[in-house]
Amino acid sequence: MTALVIGPLLRHVSAHTATIWVETDRPCEVRVVSAEHGVDSGTRTFTVHGHHYALVELDGLDVGARIPYEVRVDGETVWPEPGSAFPPSQIRTLDPEGGLRISFGSCRRSPGTVEQFGHDALTAFAHRLREGGEWPDILLMVGDQVYADELSDEMRAFIRGRRSPEEAPVDEAADFEDYTHLYELAWSADPAVRWLLSTVPTFTIFDDHDIRDDWNTSHAWREEMWTQPWWRARITGGISSYWIYQHIGNLSPEERASDPVYGAVLKASGDAGGFLDEFAERADREPATARWSYAHDWGGTRLIVVDSRCSRLLTADRRGMLDDEEFRWLDGRVQGGMDHLLIASSLPYLLPGAIHHAEAWNEAVAAGAWGRRGARLGEKIRQGADLEHWAAFERSFRRLADEVAAVGRGERGPAPASVSFLSGDIHYSYLARVIDENLRSEVSQIVCSPLRNPLVGVFRWANRIACARASAGPFRMLAKLAKVPAPPLRWRLTDGPWFDNAIATVTLSGRDCRVIWETPGRKGTLGTMGRAAVTRSPSG
Repeated sequence: MTALVIGPLLRHVSAHTATIWVETDRPCEVRVVSAEHGVDSGTRTFTVHGHHYALVELDGLDVGARIPYEVRVDGETVWPEPGSAFPPSQIRTLDPEGGLRISFGSCRRSPGTVEQFGHDALTAFAHRLREGGEWPDILLMVGDQVYADELSDEMRAFIRGRRSPEEAPVDEAADFEDYTHLYELAWSADPAVRWLLSTVPTFTIFDDHDIRDDWNTSHAWREEMWTQPWWRARITGGISSYWIYQHIGNLSPEERASDPVYGAVLKASGDAGGFLDEFAERADREPATARWSYAHDWGGTRLIVVDSRCSRLLTADRRGMLDDEEFRWLDGRVQGGMDHLLIASSLPYLLPGAIHHAEAWNEAVAAGAWGRRGARLGEKIRQGADLEHWAAFERSFRRLADEVAAVGRGERGPAPASVSFLSGDIHYSYLARVIDENLRSEVSQIVCSPLRNPLVGVFRWANRIACARASAGPFRMLAKLAKVPAPPLRWRLTDGPWFDNAIATVTLSGRDCRVIWETPGRKGTLGTMGRAAVTRSPSG
């Protein structure tokens, strides 16, 4: 009997459509069925490096429906699993006239013990939903869904069965096959998380650990990595697996149907692994040939999810968080006319002031502001301290600031009530607000990290100190000495920082925007860590 390896995962959902993603252990037909709602849709799997996948598209669904479903493989029901402790999975279509609840977070280590990484916020969230908690419309995971460079004991055991532990890259994923097992451990090992992903629409974007720590930090980093004999298999395996396990489910059915890579994979005779490897290598070497960013409108809310990793501009004489084509795409979507504009980037756009100025200083020094010796030292510091957020791409930071400020002033259509950046990466959570009386929109940075991988010891205390307002001044003076201009925006942290594992939920209703951060306690149940009214409306 054919079995599910991973899934089902409920991916893109709209008012009338839904997409179910699965991986199976052999080629087969996959059908998604809901007899009571007249749903019956199926497709054949496609094959990549001996693994088998399917995305089942459902259309003509009712607005705001709750549709329990089952998955059948070659006519046999494989989901829900017999004896499951969780209720049947449901497809919950969106209601454009209603509000929107987006739960999000990043940086999740799985598997692992409570002593290593604490309680899993996703597991706690799943149990809360099972017991009748308020459901999100969307789950957004903004980076580090898997850790390809920090392996669990289970992953090390898998690798020992394939190659010598001393074979490079040591204690890291090496290729596509390793990545498939990383995803299986992350999304199937915990029954609660597997059920959660089957019943809440999930959207993702990658960050560095999905590929490797410091991924695309600088041109020098890229040059060094491509000298390694094992790097090609690693980067092609990481990007091609990301395309399968994460990216294609982010797209709407219309976008997926018009995607040339998806079309080629479906039409491939036999295994499409070679074709996808070529695509992945080209995407890494020539970022403009692929787009990982995406945007969706739901009612009065626009969500823009920005790839701030693979689409970087990194050459010997230019650097940008996004290349020129990606910025043109983003510029066309950072517009007014919505109640709320959400810009998700794995890397926080508005960092604590001390860290922002330190990264801006480092970029200038690494570019030669203090001479050649300073440049070499700056590059070592950049890679050693992970100084590669938006602040370390000063021109990109200023360009996006200009676009967001124009939206907030009402120069790109009616100003939204809120413009919010949703981010993770840094392993603590906070809310930062832009201070500008000329803006009609509340502009803020909402960070939620980690889902399960907390900072400890000196790293936690160093970041706590960096979040103090008084810490920013000395680092701003340092940046001035490297001739870095003042940032085009002013902002301050108003809530947080919090350093525990957490998941955040942004609730959008009319012109109101609110956020709550929740953390799993000792028994794995969620408790409130912080809350804020982002729009600070009279009703709030």
